[in-house]
Amino acid sequence: MKASEFIKKAKENDILMIDLKFSDLHGAWQHLTIPMTEINEDTLEEGFNFDGSSIRGWKSIEDSDMKMVPDLKTTKIDPFTEVPTYSVICDIVNPETFKPYNRDPRQVAKKALNYLKATGLADTAFFGPEAEFFIFDDIRFEQKENSAFYSIDSDEGHWNSGRDEDGANHGYRPKAKGGYFPAMPVDSQHNLRTEISLELDALDIKVERHHHEVASAGQGEINIRFDELLEMADKMMWFKYVVKNVAYRNGKSATFMPKPIYGDNGSGMHTHMSLWKNGDTLFAGEKYAGLSDEALYFIGGIIKHAPALCAFTNPTTNSYRRLVPGYEAPIKLAYSYKNRSAAIRIPNSGDNPKAKRIEFRTPDATANVYLAFAALLMAGIDGIENKIEPGEPLDKDIYGLPPQEAEGIKSVPSSLGESLESLDKDRGFLQKGEVFDDDLLNAWLNTKWENEVRALQLRPTPYEFELYYDV
Repeated sequence: MKASEFIKKAKENDILMIDLKFSDLHGAWQHLTIPMTEINEDTLEEGFNFDGSSIRGWKSIEDSDMKMVPDLKTTKIDPFTEVPTYSVICDIVNPETFKPYNRDPRQVAKKALNYLKATGLADTAFFGPEAEFFIFDDIRFEQKENSAFYSIDSDEGHWNSGRDEDGANHGYRPKAKGGYFPAMPVDSQHNLRTEISLELDALDIKVERHHHEVASAGQGEINIRFDELLEMADKMMWFKYVVKNVAYRNGKSATFMPKPIYGDNGSGMHTHMSLWKNGDTLFAGEKYAGLSDEALYFIGGIIKHAPALCAFTNPTTNSYRRLVPGYEAPIKLAYSYKNRSAAIRIPNSGDNPKAKRIEFRTPDATANVYLAFAALLMAGIDGIENKIEPGEPLDKDIYGLPPQEAEGIKSVPSSLGESLESLDKDRGFLQKGEVFDDDLLNAWLNTKWENEVRALQLRPTPYEFELYYDV
């Protein structure tokens, strides 16, 4: 969309405000709002200055000037503002040179796509994430020097089956690990997920299905149609925004935190991927499960680099509360046809070669999708370029393997610290084509170590008092 067309359409839609959104290093949307009266063709093309030192993991205060440049093709009418507002996703550039800022996650995703095309292997990377989430009725938490607590409640929580509700507790609640997927009235959030789905559809983000997930207390999943890498990452930013805001306007709170509830299943973001060239899939072939050599090598790259990838696909300390045995967590680095217990599944696509893809089941939605998708693509490219064999498939229920056999299968890291150490040692595949540079990787490692891993190490948890106070 040209700037002149943008202004014309804004006037036709009585737009009063322009909301400029961009992703910070950790994957949270930041925004700046400007009255339409201040917008003209020059300002849209030149971009808007802001203080980069106030954004997590970005500039230092002595070199803080940055510029956001609207990508006008991402324009959508924001469904949550009180006055008509255009929301536009921006790229971040250096104000003096107009060169892409190397720590802008969206620019990293663009560089990964450019590198893919430069290799000649493929010209298109399709991604289809399936992000799970929780919607709670009450959430409280606090961290002080001398106290810490969190408290979660959900009307669906099985712990509320005996709650006094003024003599009107009707008892329709999923049991622990029993949320997949009963009909109403046990599924009390059906209408809320439908409302979310309709908002997404109005934003041209096509919903394929929605349902309750395994955890009892308000866990849901809404699947949106796959798309090319950059467009899919943009849509996932909208997806999280819509889920949170629809929940909020209904008096509830949504979270993509992987493991907020002890003893029940966590939330993941199973991610489907395929490569295409000149309009044809590269993943369909005559090998295992109807895959091509390229697809198997892509899997080999994911398996080889998985410990480092987890620093981006599972980037929080809480991510590893989910990646434990016993909760359907995809922790074993194996691949298999139709098998949901393997970290990499080849979905049953029938006789349709265009649907042939792989599904990496380890990620969760705390990931910065721009960085996670870019890293996954770079690992797959490395696998194809170096013909990395994925090993033999494992067509067994990995969750039910004897301990000796299970120990022989490599696992994902068990903590964020392990993932960060792996990334530090195995960063070369990400640096091809200068997609991820040392400055970005070091910034990611430093902020994760200091603000999350070590910060958590310094704080006692409530459960430690139960374990150790009277020792």
